[in-house]
Parts: sequence; structure tokens; C-alpha cells
Amino acid sequence: MNIKTRLSVQFTLLVFGILVFFSVLVYYFSYTSQLSKFRNDLLVKAQNTAILLINVAEVDSTLLKKIHQTTQSLEQEEIALTDSMNKIIYSYRIHSLTDYILSHIPADPISYYFSIGDKDGVSYKHIENNQTYHVFVIAHDKVRADNLRSLRSVLLWSILFSLWLSVTASYFFSKIAIKPISNIISKVKEINSLKLNSRLNEGKRQDEIEQLAITFNQMLSELEQVFKSQDEFVSNASHELRTPMAIMIAESDYMLSRERKTEEYTNHLLKLTNDLRGQNQLLNSLLELAQINRDNTISLSDLRIDELIFSAIQSVKVKYPGRKILPKIEYSDNENDLLIRGHAGLLEIAIKNLIDNACKFSTSDVDVKIEIYPDRLTLSISDRGVGIPKNEVDTIFKPFKRGTNVRYIGGFGIGLSIVAKIQTF
Repeated sequence: MNIKTRLSVQFTLLVFGILVFFSVLVYYFSYTSQLSKFRNDLLVKAQNTAILLINVAEVDSTLLKKIHQTTQSLEQEEIALTDSMNKIIYSYRIHSLTDYILSHIPADPISYYFSIGDKDGVSYKHIENNQTYHVFVIAHDKVRADNLRSLRSVLLWSILFSLWLSVTASYFFSKIAIKPISNIISKVKEINSLKLNSRLNEGKRQDEIEQLAITFNQMLSELEQVFKSQDEFVSNASHELRTPMAIMIAESDYMLSRERKTEEYTNHLLKLTNDLRGQNQLLNSLLELAQINRDNTISLSDLRIDELIFSAIQSVKVKYPGRKILPKIEYSDNENDLLIRGHAGLLEIAIKNLIDNACKFSTSDVDVKIEIYPDRLTLSISDRGVGIPKNEVDTIFKPFKRGTNVRYIGGFGIGLSIVAKIQTF
């Protein structure tokens, strides 16, 4: 069962329950109202009978019976009047009011209501001259029966019509309510690994369905970033690894094509080892770049900038053992001035790449300087090397992009692109 049908069924059942509940209330209050009115009529009839027969001396049983016969009476009316000994001293058309029933109806209340079959009755206690009399009046409320029958018919047809209306309306409105989800489903079916740049319509970004579209778009953005990182890594790796590896294979095949001297083999192995070290460094840089592209969310913590700098300098000095890398840090009385919030691993990679570039493209000392200001810290890494041409500054942070003035210096053009990626976090 799809959501549209399930919503229609649930809404219809809810409407049916509400209709039945209120129909029962209407029927109950109508029944009790009409029953109360009829009982009041019975009580008035009993009181009038007692007053005419007992209080009015001119009226006897014969005259009272003629009065009852000639006046408008209730439907299937029965009247009986008994004395304190439960002896009947007056009766009118009694059939259901047997001696057994008369003797078993409570006599203590002033008025007591009861039912016999489809008739309702009242027992009225009348006291006159220290004598107690009981008047019993029962009758069939035909008006109430007809009204309730008509009410049941009206309520039944009202419920059936309302159910039909609710089924139609619920199906129509559920179709409208589900339409945004149907649109999302049809749009999602069009998205694949080649169309990750597609996005769902987010509307006004308020209701739950629009929030779902927003969440799905965020997931698509993350997937697109992952696929882009993967494609970029594969493209970069294939671009930078294919040619050197082919050259190394070709040179090795050439060396193996005929017998060589030991010195030639040694020189070839040394050159091959240096080339492999370079390829290993390139591969590590590519992996770092792919990892940075993939990690959109990183955890941050409080770090000391001077400790990161010392660690980065130590790592770079292993590669450039004779180079002077001079840290210049302004320490203040407050040690917290050197605290920053960031990711230790990424920041160390960025600082290490900048120091490595400074050492690679210059022969002089490299200065690493930290300056403390009231609202910020500044880190500057400076050298006296060849620099970057002004017209290439905007593109130098792209992967494998190198300055035209340093092509004679070894490198891959990945270091600054890694720094640029880290800067975005």
C-alpha cells in the first residue's frame, strides 16, 4: 500500500470515528431530552388523576374514567391508583400494570420512573388527609419512537455520505500532499554518478519535505566532492606518474637488453632509486591533497602555534640539513596569546609545505616569524629566492601549476595547492 492510499484510509477511518462519536452523542442527547419530556407528561397525568379523584369530592371513579375516555390521552395509556395497602381503587385500561408489578415498584420516592416493554411509566405518591395513595401511569411514546427512527436514518445516511466525501477529499488532498515527494522521486531517479551536480528544488526551505530536499542536496554536494576528489586524484596521478614510470621502465629495459658493466648497473640503480623517491614524494602529496578534498568536516582544538612551527621546521631540516631556518617568535607574558584553534595535522602540513617551498626556491636563510596583535596572530615565511611572476600569482595555487621561472628546479606544483585547500577550512 503506497503512502497516498494509506493516508486516505487513515483519514477516512479518523473521520468515520469522529462521525460515529458525534452521532452517538446527538442520538443520546436527543433520546434523553425526549424521554425527560415524556416522563414529565406522565407525571403531570398522574398528579392530575390523583387531584381529581382524591381532592375533588364531586369526581368519583366513574366520572374520572369518562374524563379519561373523552380527553386526549397518551398512546396505549394505562392508569392505576392504589391505597396504602396496594389495593387498586381506580384503574383505566390496565393490561401491563399487573398486581405483581404494582406491588414491586418502590413506593418511597415521590416520583419513580420505570419501563415495561416499550412503555415508560411513573409512580407518583400522593398524600391527602394522612392517607397515602400511589398513582401509576404508563404509555408508549410514539412520537419519540418516530423521531428517533428518523434521526437514526438521517445519521446513517449522513455518515455514509460523509465517508464518501472524506474518501474523495482525502485521496485528492493526499495526492496534492504527496506530489512534492513524487517530484523528488522522479528527480532522484535522474541523478547518477555522471549527474551529481543536479539538485532538488528546495522551495521555501520551511516544511519537512523541503528540509528533506535540503538534506539530500547536502548529501549530493558531499558525494560530488568525493567523486571530484577521486577524479582529480586519478587525473593528477595518471598525469604525473605515467611518463616518469614509462621512462624508468624503458631505461631498465635498455639496461637489460645486453650485458653491462657493474658501474653502469650501479649508476642506473642509483638514478632509479632517486626517481622512485621522487615518485614516492609525489604520491604522498597527491594522497594528502585527496584527503584534504575529502575531509569537509574536521575536528578543531586549541593548539600552540610555536609548537607547530618547531615541528614543521624539524621535518623540513631532514630534507635540507644545511639550510638555516630561523624561527622569530614574539613571546608575551600571557602564554595564551600563542594559542590558536585549528587542526594540528593540517596546519603542520601547510606550514611544512610553505617552509619547503622557501628552501627549495632560495639559497639564503628562511625566516619564520610570528607577530602578536590584540585581535590576531600573523605567521610569515620569507626567503630571498626567485619569487613568483606577478601575472602568475592568481593561478599558482592550482594543482601542478608552477612558475615559469622555476622550471629548472625540481618539484611537482602540489605544495601550494595543498596549502590553499587547508586555508579553506
